[in-house]
Amino acid sequence: MSTSAVLAPDLLPRHIAIIMDGNNRYGKANLLGKGQGHVAGKEALDPIVEYCVKTGIEVLTVFAFSSENWQRPPSEVALLMQLLTSTIHEQMPRMNEYRIRLRFIGDRSQLSESLQTLMAEAEEKTAAFDAMTLVIAISYGGQWDIAHAAKQLAHQVQAGELNAEDISAERLGEYVQLADTPAVDMLVRTGGEYRISNFLLWQSAYAELFFTPTLWPDFTAEELAKMLADFAQRQRRFGKTSEQITAAR
Repeated sequence: MSTSAVLAPDLLPRHIAIIMDGNNRYGKANLLGKGQGHVAGKEALDPIVEYCVKTGIEVLTVFAFSSENWQRPPSEVALLMQLLTSTIHEQMPRMNEYRIRLRFIGDRSQLSESLQTLMAEAEEKTAAFDAMTLVIAISYGGQWDIAHAAKQLAHQVQAGELNAEDISAERLGEYVQLADTPAVDMLVRTGGEYRISNFLLWQSAYAELFFTPTLWPDFTAEELAKMLADFAQRQRRFGKTSEQITAAR
């Protein structure tokens, strides 16, 4: 499917999440210097963002650095933090040009004060933009997210503001990251692995999953367009039968 092909809005996912995997393997396969695979991966994000906003996607969330990534060699972690900082600086002109809101999710307490400040400033400067929301997950883990939401509810129970009996899936869902955005409709993982690696566990409960062997730096808008065409053909039942879905149309 060409990137110029147009799908009806009701056939598009409102929220796409991408696990950008394969940077290190790309670097090794292309005999790049240490860490240069991550640099190539950073460059691959721009055309995907532009394609999504032009296509009409409401939210694009990308997994930049997981809570587990802190276990990587210190030199690689330092490089990734440096790349995240440069990515934010480089994305700002694009956010302004396309009127994209920039947001971040994850445990910011582990990040440097300078990076936290940069993130907060970027969010503030783009808060009024409404063409699309780009979410960058930094120091994020799905289990941390759910535990963090549960802790907030526990504090309310402890303070007498909430009864434990009133806690439901719907109530918990109000406290996870991105509670104010549509649930993830489509989750993509590049790099040939078949797992979601603790990414948006709650938000992706009914997401359509797409896996590709393409390493992230080689992932293109054309390949994403083919996935969108596939997505448009899938019947999303959310626990109902096919007959119920057909009758409701």
